[in-house]
Amino acid sequence: MFEEATDDIKTEVLDHHGLVAAICEELQLKAKIDDRIGSKDPRRVVQPGTAIVAMIINGLGFTNRRLYLTPQFFQSKPIQMLLGEDVQAQDLNDHALGKALDEVADYGSSRLFAEMAFTIAKEQHLLEDMIESRLDSTSFSLHGKYDTEEDAEVIEICKGYSKDHRPDLNQVLLSLVMGTPANLPMWMESNSGNKSDKVSFHETVRRMRAFQKQLKLNDSHWIADSAFYTTDKLLSHKNLKWTTRVPETIGVCKRLLEEDDFQWTELDSGYSFTEVGTWYGNIKQRWIIVKSEQAFQREAKTLDKKIKKELENALKACWHLGNERFSCKKDAEAALVKLNKQYRFHRVEGHIEELLKYSTKGRPKLSDKPTISGVKIVCHPTADKSRIDQEKRCKGRFVIATNDLDDKQLPATRIVNSYRGQQNVERGFCFLKDPWFMVNSFFLKKRKRIEALMMIMTLCLFVYNLAQYRIRKALKKHHQTIPNQKGKEFQKPTLKWIFQIMEGIGVTHFFDEIKSRWRSLVTNIDATRRIIIVLFGEAACKIYGLKKNFAGK
Repeated sequence: MFEEATDDIKTEVLDHHGLVAAICEELQLKAKIDDRIGSKDPRRVVQPGTAIVAMIINGLGFTNRRLYLTPQFFQSKPIQMLLGEDVQAQDLNDHALGKALDEVADYGSSRLFAEMAFTIAKEQHLLEDMIESRLDSTSFSLHGKYDTEEDAEVIEICKGYSKDHRPDLNQVLLSLVMGTPANLPMWMESNSGNKSDKVSFHETVRRMRAFQKQLKLNDSHWIADSAFYTTDKLLSHKNLKWTTRVPETIGVCKRLLEEDDFQWTELDSGYSFTEVGTWYGNIKQRWIIVKSEQAFQREAKTLDKKIKKELENALKACWHLGNERFSCKKDAEAALVKLNKQYRFHRVEGHIEELLKYSTKGRPKLSDKPTISGVKIVCHPTADKSRIDQEKRCKGRFVIATNDLDDKQLPATRIVNSYRGQQNVERGFCFLKDPWFMVNSFFLKKRKRIEALMMIMTLCLFVYNLAQYRIRKALKKHHQTIPNQKGKEFQKPTLKWIFQIMEGIGVTHFFDEIKSRWRSLVTNIDATRRIIIVLFGEAACKIYGLKKNFAGK
């Protein structure tokens, strides 16, 4: 039997939210933001720094709560413990959050993020190891109608090439530059939905390099995909070191991929490469042909399906063509040529037969001679083996180019591994598009607020990657381990797995009648959770009510 509910005991959900709040506190995010865009109005309850940290905690809550549901998100959380000040859940309403987004946009979303990212990276001693900058972009689809702001600096929400394969929806683009050993996003830019990467990539590089120059930082080696490789922009840079994939639309690249007379150098994970020197755009470069066995198996399987489907279509077309009647041989030959042009991996072969007809009905006499009434085509498709083999040779291959000609300081193996690291940016995009992430789809009506929200999304990714880097480093430094999903001890957990381990931690508030005051107790902290909290640092220990030691392992 359940006992009657009482007002003397209250419970709130803490889970992993205390870890997110702790990392934000240690990085002094609120103070850094308020120093730049804060308001000194004494009537204001929620400063922009507090609002943005609240949005980060909500975003990394992975509860798929929309922005306008932020008060509901904090209703069941110990908000004073998380935000460190006397703020109520209802204070984080649409007006407070919207005003913070407006202030971010007015200050400049990219500018604010860059100032925060570079300042924190410098404090964490990560900038000196930032030798590579990885650039890529992705699109976010939007629903609904949006305002018609006349500001030329505000992004346009419109249709464009959809990387999400939703050309029917309006979209905006996000360009990210990631670097440092912690794989942190160091620069972000929101772009109009129809802007080409071939243009935006070079604008992003120019702006970030100018920002780095103001901070007197050394330029890094830029890595990007094939949209970066343009003769009128990329190859004209005299003092920029870059590595990028070469577009297969370039004839020289296409011919190299089709060749098979190479000596390959084996790498790990099924990769191999061969280096060729070349001139392109009047600039000497190093081109490296990379072959991936895994990619070959995957792409060859797709090609086989495509060839099979084409054969099925060709068989149907041959049957229909065989039932057509042509008035002359020339028309039939033209139809056969036209059909052949439709297929890439098959040749339609056949011959033309004359159609004979007698002038009288019934059984013809021996003396009757038939006349030619037309012609028909008897044809069938056959696989073009040479073309198929040529196409298969290209599968699993791509060409990387760099203008760094020093093969001792930058050997080919390092170039290949550096480009393979481009998947780190893709992981960042996967994080931002996680269906459980707060802002995987936009419901704001002001375009400038969408720009600001994309900055906060990227700030969530920054906090997530930095926290993951720090917990892994701390586990290794203190020779500690935690169990993985299969119960085996390891030292390289994802932060999302850390968050799952922390599920179930709560805060119980009860009234102490002896001392006549409310007291709070954090519950469900076992040995593994204690290790995680302690390794996160003093701010986390304070939130979860622990002393900094490893007792209980």
